[in-house]
Amino acid sequence: MCLGIPGRIVAIVDANAMLATVDVSGVRRDVDVQCVALPGAPLEALLDRWTLVHVGFAMSLIDEDEAKATLAILAGIGEADAEIAAFAERVE
Repeated sequence: MCLGIPGRIVAIVDANAMLATVDVSGVRRDVDVQCVALPGAPLEALLDRWTLVHVGFAMSLIDEDEAKATLAILAGIGEADAEIAAFAERVE
């Protein structure tokens, strides 16, 4: 279905390329964080922040409660596993 899925930003991979590692339920992928970069702040300001990830991009910052609620809803409607699997797929 390609929904945005909550993940926590755990590392900055390449500040020049605006790439960070996001953890989504134990699956880690590098994503583009340009859309959520805080103006005037180093990318490290994003560490431990929650974001909605869609097709390799962090689309918006959310708080931890919203992230947990969204994951619970996705699990409840049977989409969490599919979204986590899609996040885990490596696109070459």
